[in-house]
Amino acid sequence: QVQLVESGGGLVQAGGSLRLSCAASKRTFSYYAMGWFRQAPGKERDLVAAISRSGGRTYYADSVKGRFTISRDNAKNTAFLQMNSLKPEDTAVYYCAAKGGGYPSDSYFTTGYDYWGQGTQVTVSS
Repeated sequence: QVQLVESGGGLVQAGGSLRLSCAASKRTFSYYAMGWFRQAPGKERDLVAAISRSGGRTYYADSVKGRFTISRDNAKNTAFLQMNSLKPEDTAVYYCAAKGGGYPSDSYFTTGYDYWGQGTQVTVSS
């Protein structure tokens, strides 16, 4: 089992940037594909971005393409979500998630995550 702790959320004006971090408890962090999700009040939790174990393949929701960048540092057991050109509609609680199991290192996933962090609030003011 892996524990995930997000940080880096906060209040930012529209057009600004934030960088979220997701620290994992296990040195086997490189065994997990990672994803970032978000949930706005009254809405479902949606996938924002995903990254393969190796970091070589990524996926982005259409709403964030060109603005957000997912990355990971396996040596530091940490995943990141760089968010630029933020919009009020990006306001949500952001969660990182990990998917374990045997699969090719260049696979990313849009569903089926096993472990979740507690979330960090991102608020974008207009």
